[in-house]
Amino acid sequence: MKKIESGDTVKVHYTGRLEDGTVFDTSLAEGREPLEVKLGESPLIQGFVDGLLEMTVGEKKTVEIETEKAYGQVNEHLISVVPKDQVPEGVQVGEGLQATAPNGMPINVLVTEVNEETVTVDANHPLAGKKLIFDLEVVELVEA
Repeated sequence: MKKIESGDTVKVHYTGRLEDGTVFDTSLAEGREPLEVKLGESPLIQGFVDGLLEMTVGEKKTVEIETEKAYGQVNEHLISVVPKDQVPEGVQVGEGLQATAPNGMPINVLVTEVNEETVTVDANHPLAGKKLIFDLEVVELVEA
């Protein structure tokens, strides 16, 4: 049976979870299809792609992806404290907001702290700094 290599297009079911078992994404949810991806040309994290290499159709495995091959370490430069009057009234910890980067591009931020006069926002990817665990199942090798 052919082993998957870079350049192949595959369909894969996956469940992504954190070390504490929290599931952050899965293709097994009702109504979802397997993820179809062309290895080497996709925006997927490197550790996910590396995990698929050398697998065969029907094979299942679990891969642990260290921070460096996932979303990287938390970048402290992407955490800002802003005056409370610069955010919507009543903003709460855990809410997502859209801010404007110095270059004028919109960026998504997460509110991580709300104080009397300031709000702390974090523009890091929500999974930055975390080890990720994926259960993978190759469903199909798509012929070109």
